[in-house]
Amino acid sequence: MAQGVRGTRDFYPEDMRLRNWLFDRFRSAAREHGFEEYDAPVLEHEDLYTRKQGEEITQQLYGFEDKGGRRVALRPEMTPSLARMVMARAGALPTPIKWFSIPQCWRYERTQRGRGREHYQWNVDIWGADGVEADAELLSVLVSFFRSVGLTSDDLSIRVSSRKVLEEVLGSIGVTGEAFPAVCVIVDKMDKLPQDAIAAQLSEQGLGEDDISSVTSVLGLSDISQLSSALGSDSPAVSELTELFQLASAYGIEEWLSLDASVVRGLAYYTGPVFEAHDRAGELRAVCGGGRYDRLLSTLGGKDMPATGFGFGDMVIMELLADKGLVPDLPSGNEDVVMSLGEDLRHAAMSVASKLRESGRSVDLVLDDKRMKWAFKHADRTGAQRLVMVMPDEWSSGNVRIKDLDTGEESDVAFDDL
Repeated sequence: MAQGVRGTRDFYPEDMRLRNWLFDRFRSAAREHGFEEYDAPVLEHEDLYTRKQGEEITQQLYGFEDKGGRRVALRPEMTPSLARMVMARAGALPTPIKWFSIPQCWRYERTQRGRGREHYQWNVDIWGADGVEADAELLSVLVSFFRSVGLTSDDLSIRVSSRKVLEEVLGSIGVTGEAFPAVCVIVDKMDKLPQDAIAAQLSEQGLGEDDISSVTSVLGLSDISQLSSALGSDSPAVSELTELFQLASAYGIEEWLSLDASVVRGLAYYTGPVFEAHDRAGELRAVCGGGRYDRLLSTLGGKDMPATGFGFGDMVIMELLADKGLVPDLPSGNEDVVMSLGEDLRHAAMSVASKLRESGRSVDLVLDDKRMKWAFKHADRTGAQRLVMVMPDEWSSGNVRIKDLDTGEESDVAFDDL
């Protein structure tokens, strides 16, 4: 059985080098903004997701009954686990809490470009800060990462809106309470479904033609002044977004941002600013997305705390980097290849490799009796810096022959000086 489970991936060494490279840049962007890393189990209680989410994610859960008769699930996202952890130490954690993680997540859904059934997701969250300054800090983390992998604002746009835009529009036509989350899920599909399909689904939620027209016209706006005209100059949503864009200017990242009132994020728990990053060519699904979720803890039985964060999958970004020619060619990382010329020098080669490793070098020891031509090809393929040869005459004098694979220069070095 050579194939893995549908929708999952194998990571061969060359794939792991790229994954580690990507994760290192995730970590660097978060750490340079003062975030700390955390983790949680991949297996959680199923109702951690089912009691706070809409129907769609419930259908996507890898949920099952364990041997103790408990309903459990592989995590589809990290935020509920984070909320559980924060709630478990409520009052004991100093705020603001600035944490990040890179968990593996699972969702049973249709596989497509940039979407599998398992993926890794970089999560960056701030808890205990209720101002839009926290949301702006997250946008700065994103831009720092994009710049670190060679992307520019010509490649990507971070589309920003606020959940309050939709609240104000729907509130003006009487859509509140239980009906609001269902409409959010529909509106979140505006860029994926034809307009008539969106209208039909909104109609099923009880919206008339005039209401649908009002909603779609406001959500089609991409200018703060137009939004202000539509919602009124005293609109909380307009005030919030105006301040957020001013803060982005202070960070020097304003060219990365654009207003897109249709961004609402489909999950029910968002309460304020929301954002998604998209490639400007429009060829890929959202690279990442997030927003403010101040009322999540109460849905889990706790006391609410201001919170904002984003999730950033590992698959779409690699598609974008490949399209832009920005995926690096990463060698294995071995610095030295050590080989013996003759089976009787095998023990000597092991001593040489051990001494080099003790000095901090990354060393690949040739374990079999190979020809010199093979060793050169192997060293070149793995990106090694040096070929260290244990040869009869040199070893009898206490030396090894070292060839610098960049310059081609060779020199004899005493074993004690390695």
